[in-house]
Amino acid sequence: MSNATQAPLGDEIRIAVGDETVTARVLGAGRPIVLLHSLLADRTSFEPLAVLLAATHRVVMLDLPGFGGSHPVAGGLEAVADRTADAIRALRLEQTPVVLGNGYGGFVALLTAIRHPAIAARLVLADCGAAFSEPGRQAFRNMSAAAAAKGLAAISDVAMRRLFAPAFQAAHPELIEQRRARFVAVHPETFHAACTALAGLDLRAEARGVKLPVLVLVGEQDEATPPEMARELASLLPDARFVLLPGCAHVPQLQAPQQFLAAIAGFIGH
Repeated sequence: MSNATQAPLGDEIRIAVGDETVTARVLGAGRPIVLLHSLLADRTSFEPLAVLLAATHRVVMLDLPGFGGSHPVAGGLEAVADRTADAIRALRLEQTPVVLGNGYGGFVALLTAIRHPAIAARLVLADCGAAFSEPGRQAFRNMSAAAAAKGLAAISDVAMRRLFAPAFQAAHPELIEQRRARFVAVHPETFHAACTALAGLDLRAEARGVKLPVLVLVGEQDEATPPEMARELASLLPDARFVLLPGCAHVPQLQAPQQFLAAIAGFIGH
């Protein structure tokens, strides 16, 4: 990897994992931090935060399997976690990284740490949990069924509501349309597989065995993974801190990057 200081959003790289590829953007220098994005918001949702983090960290914005240039992987969320771990190892970072996941990426980060305990030095889990309630599970089934029948564009309003509170949407129409375009570009099979995985996920027992220090954050207005899910997750993890982010919804790193950075800075170090 090159130094990646010459471009604000760093260098695009291709990581070989066996015969498959994982793509990422890398920028900055310092202690490494790997960013894993949400299902409804791809890696570009980290760009404002990544530019801030690059002042002190080596930042890796991964495309999860099936997103961007990363090849999809069969086998459910476990296979996604294994591919993610293999990609992090293949980066040959000088230090064990902090791994930060948002939404779907948070579930992937948690499962990756469960299955590969040495892959991260610390975890930051933003707007995720250990398991969804039955209404939460049904929401994924409904979204997947509607997308299968009518296409992702037909559920884009639902997706945007899960990412941002109505008042924020009304105040930032250009950003919402950018995010909508990113969402409808997701490969349908990747979306359906992720919905199926999240609808059946229950990591409550396994979370108790995660020994890493973990920072659990959630936006107070998050409708996709409500604050009670994050509180439950923090209560299950042996070494966890919990932070509620006022005024934020499901992608706080995009909605309020400075606020998000202030909330994680002490935990991720330099």
